[in-house]
Amino acid sequence: VQLVESGGKLVQSGGSLRLSCAASEFNLRSYSMGWYRQGPGKQERELIAEIGIDYTTEYANSVKGRFTITRDNPRNMIHLQMNNLKPDDTAEYFCNAPGVGNAPAWAWGPGTLVTVSS
Repeated sequence: VQLVESGGKLVQSGGSLRLSCAASEFNLRSYSMGWYRQGPGKQERELIAEIGIDYTTEYANSVKGRFTITRDNPRNMIHLQMNNLKPDDTAEYFCNAPGVGNAPAWAWGPGTLVTVSS
């Protein structure tokens, strides 16, 4: 599976962004999918949003109420709507299919950088 993330850019605190994740070879509707992020200087990528095949969603406390993960099945894409962005949201964002212990099931894509200025 090849994953490609897009939509990241520099935005001011309080602003909004919509990230997208496209996949080749696999039909994403058959998998639970998630958005991860890796902040500056951090070694691990944190799962912050997940959507099941039944469209149920879960969010990390740090983004709950501000971020929304959605599926776009006709286009085989996953999106992350991010509102009320904060400087702490600055990170590289990646999509993947969470496996055991939230470990990614597939190889990472290139990610997309979100920078939130204060």
